[in-house]
Amino acid sequence: MDTSDSGAAGGGGAVGGPRPRPGLLTFLGAVGTVTGSKFMVETDHARVLIDCGMFQGAAELRRRNWRPLPSDAADVHAVVLTHAHLDHSGYLPRLVREGFQGSVFCTPNTARLAELVLRDSAHLLTEEAEHANSHGYSKHHPAEPLYDEKDVDRALKLFEPVPLGVETEITTGTVLRLQHAAHILGSSWAHLTLEDGHTLAASGDLGRPVHPLLRPPDPFTGADVLLVESTYGNRHHDEQASRARFADALARTFARGGSVVIPSFAVDRTEVVLHELAELRRAGRLPASVPVYVDSPMALAALRIYQEAFDGHAPELRDEVTGDGKAALDPTPFTAARSVEESMAIQRSGMPSVIVSASGMATGGRVVHHLRRLLPDPRNTVLIVGFAARGTRARDLVDGARALKMFGGYVPVRAEVVNVPGFSAHADAGEIVDWLRYAPEPSTTYLVHGEPEGSRALCDRITEELGWTAVVPGSGERVLVR
Repeated sequence: MDTSDSGAAGGGGAVGGPRPRPGLLTFLGAVGTVTGSKFMVETDHARVLIDCGMFQGAAELRRRNWRPLPSDAADVHAVVLTHAHLDHSGYLPRLVREGFQGSVFCTPNTARLAELVLRDSAHLLTEEAEHANSHGYSKHHPAEPLYDEKDVDRALKLFEPVPLGVETEITTGTVLRLQHAAHILGSSWAHLTLEDGHTLAASGDLGRPVHPLLRPPDPFTGADVLLVESTYGNRHHDEQASRARFADALARTFARGGSVVIPSFAVDRTEVVLHELAELRRAGRLPASVPVYVDSPMALAALRIYQEAFDGHAPELRDEVTGDGKAALDPTPFTAARSVEESMAIQRSGMPSVIVSASGMATGGRVVHHLRRLLPDPRNTVLIVGFAARGTRARDLVDGARALKMFGGYVPVRAEVVNVPGFSAHADAGEIVDWLRYAPEPSTTYLVHGEPEGSRALCDRITEELGWTAVVPGSGERVLVR
């Protein structure tokens, strides 16, 4: 095969015909960054896109969302979603707008959560375009959203949920198996068997064996080619130290009469944060007089899906939490802010409180309004509990910014900022290596979904500790699956 060819391989594959040629893998996203996951696998008879994520963060990255794929979207036969987060699923409605009509394969809980994520994304994109038009700051006339609610409706009709651990032929000669990944509810790592018999696995976002709600990820069982995330490829999560850091930050803040705002991803981070707050409430370390607010309609909708999964004893969940979602997540009790008026009432309250609000990287949503109010007061605290990508407000806070730009001006940062990376849903470097350790060696392991330092560090560690051939690919690079 000529690896410079942008199309799928042509030719036979029928009984008695030419032997199927090796698959071609193209890295379309999540290379040198933690967003925009897209990996195209092409065989004699099919194009399969593993993940279909949006780029987020810096403007240069966001502009990539407007670039067309190197292949016509109508020629993509199937999409495999490892999970519902926007950086893995958020480009799908755009792909549909451009002509994709194939099937979207994922777990049932990923399908449920993806609907929330994609509808919320379409709403925000449409709002942003309308705001740009009303204020005249876009270079496009008129500004249009990347996609809208109608594109989401069309995308959702293409979903074909498949259960974990079951082999499914998703295109002619290409078989998919999804395995539990423990990152969020419904998350999976994907194993593909291609027409020529070679195999490819993609970790998606790999979760942690110590996730308080999800059981540990299914072990990696081997593949000819492996794509593995490297978000925390140069980090170690100290679980006990992180929990202590979280609790101590709350105690310091309440002692000085302040409030705590926690920018939190609406899916899974909110659930994990509520679980920790519930534990602290039961232990007497979160005073009963301090209210806890969840200010995110999307997070509240995701919370309902988690609670239904608890009640239904979903196979991804730990035995100790199934059937007891209320006790696992309810810091006796939290207050849900669904409407804009309820959100504004929180802002008018002068009493110390804990506010859990989206978005997790503080790029938009209601949390930005809370930050504008709380950041100038040194009594308050901002707790960062997830990965903060470059170019986001959360990353600026972690890096020590003295002021943040929002709503057309700058807000001084006088509040305490506490970074708690151990609360991340991503496996750290040691956990990823342990996940790989007992599997047969792939011919090549590609480090993706990481910033350059993390990807390179994990690449080196896999090479040194496991003796495997590990590579950090380039954006747009193409390689054979063999």
